Amino acid sequence: MAPATGQPTGTPTKLDQGVGTKAGVGDSPLRPDGTLKVTGEFAYSSDMWHEDMLWGCTLRSPHAHAEIVSIDISEALKQAGVHAVLTYEDLPTEVKNYGLEIQDTPVLAHGRVRHHGEPVALVAADHPETARRAAAKIKVEYRELPVVHDEASAVAEDAPLLHPGRDDHHAGHVPHPNIVHRQPIVRGDAKAAAERADVIVTGEYEVGMQDQAFLGPESGLAVPAEDGGVDLYIATQWLHSDLRQIAPVLGLPEEKVRMTLSGVGGAFGGREDLSMQIHACLLALVTGKPVKIVYNRFESFFGHVHRHPAKLWYEHGATRDGKLTHMKCRIVLDGGAYASASPAVVGNAASLSVGPYVVDDVEIEAVALYTNNPPCGAMRGFGAVQACFAYEAQMDKLAAELGMDPVELRQRNAMSQGTLLPTGQAVDSPAPVAELLRRVKAMPMPMEAQWETVGGEPDVRALPGGLSNTTHGEGVVRGVGYAVGIKNVGFSEGFDDYSTARVRLEVVGGEPVALVHTAMAEVGQGGITVHAQIARTELGVTQVTIHPADTQVGSAGSTSASRQTYVTGGAVKHVCELVREKVLERGRERFGTYHPAWATAELLLEGGKVVTDGGEVLASLVDVLGDEPVEAEDEWRHRPTEAFDLKTGQGFGHVQYSFAAHRAVVEVDTELGLVKVIELACAQDVGKAMNPQAVVGQIQGGTTQGLGLAVMEEIVVDPKAKVRNPSFTDYLIPTILDTPTIPVDVLELADEHAPYGLRGAGEAPTLSSTPAVMAAVRAATGRALPRVPVRPEHIVDV
Repeated sequence: MAPATGQPTGTPTKLDQGVGTKAGVGDSPLRPDGTLKVTGEFAYSSDMWHEDMLWGCTLRSPHAHAEIVSIDISEALKQAGVHAVLTYEDLPTEVKNYGLEIQDTPVLAHGRVRHHGEPVALVAADHPETARRAAAKIKVEYRELPVVHDEASAVAEDAPLLHPGRDDHHAGHVPHPNIVHRQPIVRGDAKAAAERADVIVTGEYEVGMQDQAFLGPESGLAVPAEDGGVDLYIATQWLHSDLRQIAPVLGLPEEKVRMTLSGVGGAFGGREDLSMQIHACLLALVTGKPVKIVYNRFESFFGHVHRHPAKLWYEHGATRDGKLTHMKCRIVLDGGAYASASPAVVGNAASLSVGPYVVDDVEIEAVALYTNNPPCGAMRGFGAVQACFAYEAQMDKLAAELGMDPVELRQRNAMSQGTLLPTGQAVDSPAPVAELLRRVKAMPMPMEAQWETVGGEPDVRALPGGLSNTTHGEGVVRGVGYAVGIKNVGFSEGFDDYSTARVRLEVVGGEPVALVHTAMAEVGQGGITVHAQIARTELGVTQVTIHPADTQVGSAGSTSASRQTYVTGGAVKHVCELVREKVLERGRERFGTYHPAWATAELLLEGGKVVTDGGEVLASLVDVLGDEPVEAEDEWRHRPTEAFDLKTGQGFGHVQYSFAAHRAVVEVDTELGLVKVIELACAQDVGKAMNPQAVVGQIQGGTTQGLGLAVMEEIVVDPKAKVRNPSFTDYLIPTILDTPTIPVDVLELADEHAPYGLRGAGEAPTLSSTPAVMAAVRAATGRALPRVPVRPEHIVDV
């Protein structure tokens, strides 16, 4: 069929950011997309439209592990309005799998399905309801197979191998084929150190499966092109990673798969893997028509990876004065049916498992399993969340055994700049762990009994149970808890972490305008705002235009790992500096004979002018540029890292670390087991607050996500590995009524290795908020509570 013509509506446009001069690095200008989003005018990927488009639909497996005996699509093809029905047999090339690191995920299931909700067939029709009805008519005969659902069933002698014949680079060093990756870390002599301990505490902990719960569902629009390629408008976190996985399956060179970022309604790691990208492109190429796919909320729960549930075993020892002697731990992460980002999550969990503390003697092991549970991968905090919950519970347990204040114990063992980590890496930038704890503890406490009103009925919104009106204060006990965490920033373990930027400076309408073009995925974090701030600071202009992110410029890496401001921001800064030098060179050529300062002075671009470091104006940018734009493009990298040793775990694995501390204040209805978080105060070091208002927003958002994991968020998977609550009716996330006051104290201790001294800020608050809430609940109830999310039955033994 002939390819589609015309442009779809709802595709991104250039965002002009004309503001006052006080909108550079360190200021808080308005987000260019902010007003559009709060007024409902912003075009998200699900809003895209093409006049002759079809709608795609996915048939998914109702079983977690089953052989596919047969697939009959004949009735679906008879449905009026259906243009195509595709199964594994219709894939165009020999490349039928994809994956971030290990290509083990089938585009469509073949032979067997390995998890509940796995894609089996695709339909394209002229109406979404027609596509859904046709998909329901596809007859798939399954023969159910034994389910692998935990470590015991995964490594049993007779365990079904979920990926027999593995040949990935992790396969040779794991003790069982159902283990994706294993990372030990050994330093010192933990056994000998344990003999010096006056107190030893042990604990077993469990973290449930959390969902990213982004509000914008997976969606995209694929448009076939005249050159035989395809244009894909997609909500994603990493355009070029998607491209590398999509093109081989389609049998197309990468230059014929043109990707443009569409409006993204949140991500948090859940869009780092592919969802419907290949499916939409396949249907578009087969039908010759644009194809749009939008998941509903039910399907979204099956369409992306989740946070790894984990079981953790810990042992800590200390002397009587509270100095840690040793730490041992074993962390088991459930990676589900496919690898996704599990190897990197294992590396993070292992290398950060000791927390922000000085411990010289450690024995650490972290593994990720293949099971028939839902696939798990990247989510905000990425392995460090699970570890932080356990090691902070251990610190509280150790403080109780020693009769010591839990904050004092943490401060006594807090790492600082120069500390050697269990991996042998020295922390070579500020690590103000003790100071963060001091600051968060010093914050004013919230008022007692906030539900009490003057001469009236209690305000039940401030009580556990809220508007359900379950108590007026009877049985309600306050608890206070503290926690602190450590998170790496950027890609690690030897990954080539770089970003590309293209910057153009030209005269438009009589004034200098900068155009910044990167492939960074703006998923709500505010990166486009920061890029404009950097351009204003480095080029001395007020007008900045952000080009839509696409694959017509080099990779910007993923919007994850708290890395974008550091790495893509670093690339924008670097390329702006190249443009500035070109501008100054042109100025010297054109005007150098008019003033000696062109040759002798330190020259800057400020306020649309070329000025000396003493403030003398030499020329306007408009005059220097004339009719000839200045443009530069380049890649920028942070310092290289290295892989951890597979036996000892030693190595310079992470380029930077971030730290946050929380104090949680909760009210617990001890009779019903209901929890109300009253306040979650946070202190965090961000190196340099590039945009102070956005930084506070990131900290408050991450804190709220950690609160959700503590008290309500969990994907419930039954013993047959089926998801029981794939909806926002049954999977609960914090609403405005659940979210407490979140006062924030921001430190700015520069990291000399990073652009502007900044430190990735988005993930650290997600770590320590969860254990702080749980410490407060334990304080109120006196119960051990080793699992999150905590439920009423855990508190009152129902």
